[in-house]
Amino acid sequence: MAYKIIFFDIDGTLLDEDKRIPEDAAEAVRALKMSGIEPVIATGRAPYFFQPIAEQLGIDSFVSLNGAYVVYRGREVHQRHIPLSDLERLVQLTEGHGHALVFQGKSAFHSNRESHAAVFASVDSLKVAQPGFDPDFWRREGIYQVFLHCRQHEERAYIDALPDLRFIRWHDQAMDVLPRTGSKAEGIQKLLDALGLTPAEAVAFGDGLNDKEMLKLVGLGIAMGNSHAELIPCADYVTSRVDEGGVRNGLVYAGCIA
Repeated sequence: MAYKIIFFDIDGTLLDEDKRIPEDAAEAVRALKMSGIEPVIATGRAPYFFQPIAEQLGIDSFVSLNGAYVVYRGREVHQRHIPLSDLERLVQLTEGHGHALVFQGKSAFHSNRESHAAVFASVDSLKVAQPGFDPDFWRREGIYQVFLHCRQHEERAYIDALPDLRFIRWHDQAMDVLPRTGSKAEGIQKLLDALGLTPAEAVAFGDGLNDKEMLKLVGLGIAMGNSHAELIPCADYVTSRVDEGGVRNGLVYAGCIA
């Protein structure tokens, strides 16, 4: 199969544990572009979290916020907001537990709690700026995704009470919250449809729990060697770790670069 488009997760895939792009990964993306194959970022991050990364790699198309906001070369392709009614129920539930939320819009993100330790810890792990404080941000702006700050043993209360929402853990103190049917795969399919491509013509690289659907969707799903154990069964191929040439080795395996 001659693949035409490659989707890359960011954390643990394009970025190592220190949130740096390994030089061999950067070189592999440059070689991919020279071969005429389109690289696209596919991440749970919001655009304002990864703009420097995209600029460094010369990538101008992305599936962001776990599929909720998709842009191809500056053109918006897909948007999906969390319904206000679901956000209101989520806010009410967290008030009873004292858990903090961070609401993510298209161009800004704000927390409903000021100087919250769990918010600081999770957001700091991404090596990005901390959110602003605005408890009513979600009422005024379209919200694509929310960070819910709770421990693993506390998450069941939300999963059981909010069946129209989906919860994906990415930090020991934080989970992504999105619509029940939301995923990177949804956003990828929207982009493929806009470009007249099929999933069989695409490759995806990932390492986390939010990468399951996209690895199953595409023609070749590649899991990084440092992947979460639950992702491995969803992959067609397991490459090496991010810091051991994983991106380059996976692209070579796919026949996209030499």
